[in-house]
Amino acid sequence: MSAYRPSLSHLATLLCIACFSFTVATYAQAATLEESVAADYKSHLGPLWDHFHRNPELSLVEHKTAERMAEELSTAGFKITKNVGGTGVVAIMKNGKGPRVMMRADMDGLPVKEKSGLENASQAMQTDPITGNEVPVMHACGHDVHITSLVGTARYMADNKKLWSGTLMLIVQPAEERVLGARAMREDGLWQRFGEPDFALAFHVSSELEAGKINAVNGSPYAGADTVDIIIHGVGAHGASPHAGKDPVVLGSQIVLALQTLVARELSPREPGVVTVGSFHAGSKHNIISDNARLQLTVRNTNKKTRTILLDGITRIAENMGRVAGLPEDKLPEVIISNESVPPTINHSELTQRLRQAWTNKIGADHLTSITSSGMGAEDFPFFTENPDIPSVYWAIGGTPKAAFEWAQAGGPPIPSHHSPLFKISPEPAVRRGVESTVVALLELMGKPE
Repeated sequence: MSAYRPSLSHLATLLCIACFSFTVATYAQAATLEESVAADYKSHLGPLWDHFHRNPELSLVEHKTAERMAEELSTAGFKITKNVGGTGVVAIMKNGKGPRVMMRADMDGLPVKEKSGLENASQAMQTDPITGNEVPVMHACGHDVHITSLVGTARYMADNKKLWSGTLMLIVQPAEERVLGARAMREDGLWQRFGEPDFALAFHVSSELEAGKINAVNGSPYAGADTVDIIIHGVGAHGASPHAGKDPVVLGSQIVLALQTLVARELSPREPGVVTVGSFHAGSKHNIISDNARLQLTVRNTNKKTRTILLDGITRIAENMGRVAGLPEDKLPEVIISNESVPPTINHSELTQRLRQAWTNKIGADHLTSITSSGMGAEDFPFFTENPDIPSVYWAIGGTPKAAFEWAQAGGPPIPSHHSPLFKISPEPAVRRGVESTVVALLELMGKPE
């Protein structure tokens, strides 16, 4: 049998096919991060966000969300451990020598009835594990964006292992809204079981920021928060004979007013702090002086020194106002600081500058901003990053289209805040920028030299 000898024309054809195949492969490899994430959003991440938005779950009972996240991350090639600190999920991918970098996304919703007007508005109902009541549930803070972006990040990093080396640790955290989840995961031996990270990262979508913008600040992007109760003891009496008792309503009112001097007169004018009395309960009838009252406070700070000044001041004012009212020492007001307290989130200065430069280089300076929040919202992310002190950066991703801000400025509806039943963001630019910013940050810390 004679050997096959292709003609010159056939060889030319084969060469052209090979060149074409090489060109297609080269183009596929050269697809930019933006193009890759856009394609993944269209095929996978968009429907996934829709699923999470329609099916939110409350803090501590995010069972179905955790199961779906474990499935998504496992499919991407990560080693999965479930039920860490409750419903938490830890996903690990080892890819040679290099730093261990943690990226966290929180997954819980809120007990809010969605009134956003979106076609995929949540209709979910769930039994609150704390109160036992059945309540509506909504992703009114954008955690559906966070977990969807985490999946997108996992898929990109798994598909591009040639670009990085080290150990990537993805954390799906429960119960951020109750500031319980991060602490619970740490108490469940997070670092002992999975290794202490060299760097810790997280982001939050923001309705107050233009869609696609990255906001990374030096200092404290989120305040520390303490939940404080003041129990005021009095002496009950008839409302017509106030001299026969010690009125806890009057004493409580005096304490509320005196507390306002803490920020105004004990903190530096340039030092932020908040003492808000959110609840005042006392009495049961018009003509009865009660024998007790209760104040419920939220206290906010941006550093440990301020926290100490505020909490010590609350105790000092409450107890001494009781003495002013003539209460005996065993009936002075009691100040109780809840274990739901969280320290301030403080970005590592050098790491923040390093990531800002990476985002500027890879995404563009026009997409980067540095805006200090006008509020004092709090986060439990610091429980991951303190004791030991782990260099960390927490940034924000814009979620509201520019046109919505322009409309609001022209007299249209205001931008709904987080935790509002009207809350909504534009998912595609938020999720895509969440993935892009996270991948750029990870490659900056774990990337191989080009």
